[in-house]
Amino acid sequence: MSEYRANINWYPGHMTKARRMMEEEIKLIDVVIELVDGRVPSSSRNPDIDGIAGNKERVMLINKCDLADEKVTSQWIDYYGSKGFKTVKINSKDSKTIRKVYDILEELRKKKIEKDSARGIKNRPLRCMVVGIPNVGKSTFINSFAGKASAKTGNKPGVTKGKQWIRLANGIELLDTPGILWPKFDNEEVGWHLAFIGSINDEIVNLEELALILIDYIRGHYPNFLSIKYGIDETDREAVRVLYDIGVKRGCLKRGGSVDYEKTARLLFDDVRGGRVGLMSFETVGDMT
Repeated sequence: MSEYRANINWYPGHMTKARRMMEEEIKLIDVVIELVDGRVPSSSRNPDIDGIAGNKERVMLINKCDLADEKVTSQWIDYYGSKGFKTVKINSKDSKTIRKVYDILEELRKKKIEKDSARGIKNRPLRCMVVGIPNVGKSTFINSFAGKASAKTGNKPGVTKGKQWIRLANGIELLDTPGILWPKFDNEEVGWHLAFIGSINDEIVNLEELALILIDYIRGHYPNFLSIKYGIDETDREAVRVLYDIGVKRGCLKRGGSVDYEKTARLLFDDVRGGRVGLMSFETVGDMT
């Protein structure tokens, strides 16, 4: 646990509208496909989704696994599998990793055909709602899954604004939804985690304070990652000194030669989010107990 503090909440008005849209559309849906970020598979789950989904079939896609600690990801796959989710780890930018998603949805489609046939209903598509928090990779997943750039994508939270239906040739329809958070996080660490991965707008976060929390976490769980990446001595030093040393090494200086801490913090977050400091996870299954 870091000695530093940063209280974070972000729930702009369009998220309330998006939630209402999801609640209205759920009656048309057969399967809820939920994407979470592999580095924070619990914190990146909107707890409101369970209530919206009700008794629909559930598929959990642990995305961005190429940036996460592989051993920790394996534990999360087992954890969510034990909770009744059909769980797959993917990298939504790599179409090869989402082949298993095709198999799962095809299995569910056949199951639906059998149920519909028994009721005298024919040729109804399997309708899937794709949900997740901002910047978790929903639209990129849909583009890879559909094989075309059919949904808006971007690396900033909140790119997908309205509902978008994407019809596929194999009897499957996907509803892309805007990324939504929830009004109040259960604890401050959830906010930290979401800010670490960029699911909360950087402009409302004190990046310098958050960088100190991030540095403490990395040193505690992945010792030497910072030393190897930046060529600094991270041992027995306060986080603020580590941030200072990174700024000096990377030339993040103001006029006069003093370290620009905000610029250094942005550089650190950019490197961590891009996996350039090392593959790491910010929470484990053990944290759930």
